[in-house]
Amino acid sequence: MEVPCTVEETTLQGDHGGDVPSVIVECSRCGHSTESFGTGEASIRRCLVLLRQECPNDEDNWYYDEDGQC
Repeated sequence: MEVPCTVEETTLQGDHGGDVPSVIVECSRCGHSTESFGTGEASIRRCLVLLRQECPNDEDNWYYDEDGQC
């Protein structure tokens, strides 16, 4: 099933204590979210892949950015 996701830019605590620009991607079906450092397409794609791997409902969905960034 194709599932749209929302992408939100934020900052996360980096490994060395500083704030790092990041993204949080949330599944529109269940609300599960993943996060990655960086705000580019590669970071968003990483989050979408993690959603598939970590689905709490054990579904094999195809996640995509509903805003079309990638």
